Amino acid sequence: MGGKYKKQWACVTLFSLITAALCGACGNVMTGASGNVPETEAAGQVQPDGDLPAWQTYADDPVTLDWYINYSWFSTPWGENLVSQTITEETGVDIHFITPLGNESEKLNALIASDSLPDLITLGWWEPQVSEMTENGMVYALNELADSYDPYFWEVSDPVAVNWYTTDDGNIYAYPNSSITPQDVEQCEDLSSNQTFLVRKDIYEAIGSPDMTTPEGFCAAVKKAAEMFPEVDGEPLIPIGAHVFDNEGNVSFDKYLMNFLAIPWEKDGVYYDRYTDPEYFRWLKVFRQLGEEGYLANDIFVDTRTQMEEKVAQGRYFCMLYQYSDMLTQQKILYANDPDSIYMAVEGPRNANGDDPLRPTTTINGWTVTLISKNCKHPERAIAFLDYLMSEHGQLLTYLGVEGVTYDIKDGKPVLRDNIKQILDTDRAAYDREYGADDAYWMLQDNVMQLQWKQEPSPATAQLEEWGRKYVVYNGQYDVVFDSGSKEASEEDKITKLWSQTLPALLMAPSEEEFDTLFEEFIEKRDELGYTDVMEKKTAYMNSAKEKLGIQ
Repeated sequence: MGGKYKKQWACVTLFSLITAALCGACGNVMTGASGNVPETEAAGQVQPDGDLPAWQTYADDPVTLDWYINYSWFSTPWGENLVSQTITEETGVDIHFITPLGNESEKLNALIASDSLPDLITLGWWEPQVSEMTENGMVYALNELADSYDPYFWEVSDPVAVNWYTTDDGNIYAYPNSSITPQDVEQCEDLSSNQTFLVRKDIYEAIGSPDMTTPEGFCAAVKKAAEMFPEVDGEPLIPIGAHVFDNEGNVSFDKYLMNFLAIPWEKDGVYYDRYTDPEYFRWLKVFRQLGEEGYLANDIFVDTRTQMEEKVAQGRYFCMLYQYSDMLTQQKILYANDPDSIYMAVEGPRNANGDDPLRPTTTINGWTVTLISKNCKHPERAIAFLDYLMSEHGQLLTYLGVEGVTYDIKDGKPVLRDNIKQILDTDRAAYDREYGADDAYWMLQDNVMQLQWKQEPSPATAQLEEWGRKYVVYNGQYDVVFDSGSKEASEEDKITKLWSQTLPALLMAPSEEEFDTLFEEFIEKRDELGYTDVMEKKTAYMNSAKEKLGIQ
């Protein structure tokens, strides 16, 4: 059975209306030239048959594909664990991963400029290089490759995602992972949001499990935690943790905080300026005051993701506005050392009305997209390989591993073996090295399809996963990415860079007066950079997306 049908089964039903609504496709992500399927000797090797996956004919024909992953932190090797070895055995495809050593954009831009893109490319759907590669004819149209070499693509791809990513020229150049529709959010009770407010359990309980939803309660809790627990195993406690600061700002102190404060994305049919919302302004000043008093450690402004992960594993943060899925490995380390030292999700900052937070899950755009470069000498193998990973067979393998080795079928359902679950729950690095399931290779993961095989969570992460299902909303209609090279894209890039420079300055401002001055300068410069024009274009896109998604 094709993955799209299993996805429907997992969610009870998936409205067919959305598919029709999306047939016009959404062109914000990319518009491009025809893929121009090459005439190769391989073209005659596979007879198009929508019922027969092409990968089944290639197992004895080995080939290596270079796969660029646009994340410096990705380090899972290929060929050393059970899952990757099984995939290679079944498809004949060996993978050579390429990842940037430093700045992701610089590495990818260099590959584009030198016309040396690897066979496969995976990057965030919002990255400007997506439209740049398609507009410059550097990647194949997946639909053309599918029609020529592997019509099975149409059986395993999600028609909603295909329609969404189909561009004005009728082609689809990129396929997403973790794509979720508004209907999925309505129908699937197990969908969650990664955005959580976390506190270290033992410290939080030691200070009386206080209410941290108000500025007064938040500040009091942070100060009491720092007073009672100045050190963690000989290292200074970091009272407030956050994601890393980057060239877009800091999602903990902007987007996540805004969502917890229930700041809307639109008002009266117009894309809303969330950055000037009074509630956001008020809470930013709360963090600034805590910084002035010494409760914003220097670490949070300079640490890399790797450094932060090390400190999470040491339990050095008291509280964090954080994406909990990014710290599950570290959570299990803490649990193994002391179950009371783990992080737990609690109610975080709220607006003055006490409204529930707006916690978005991933959207129809997904998280990343994967493309096939025209430098690929074996495009017929590349499309078949993607189809394999997108299929129910590929999803089950990448999620749970191999039947009889990592899981068994009990009462018609796959169940992880106890010894496998033990390793997964206690030593993720060892698990990845030996087995490589649990979406270690996440590049084509389908979260909704995988719900049908959902396993009992680890005791270290169960509370986080359960809390993740609270307050979930869909906000994909507000995901706007302008075409690379457009006026709006240039304006927004400059505004985003300005914000990334302003945010840390605001948090470190020595006084409230300095904060106000810095913020006023930001607004003035932002307006000069074309902010009004950007917001008008975002409003137009938002209304178009709502129509295509069937959102009232």
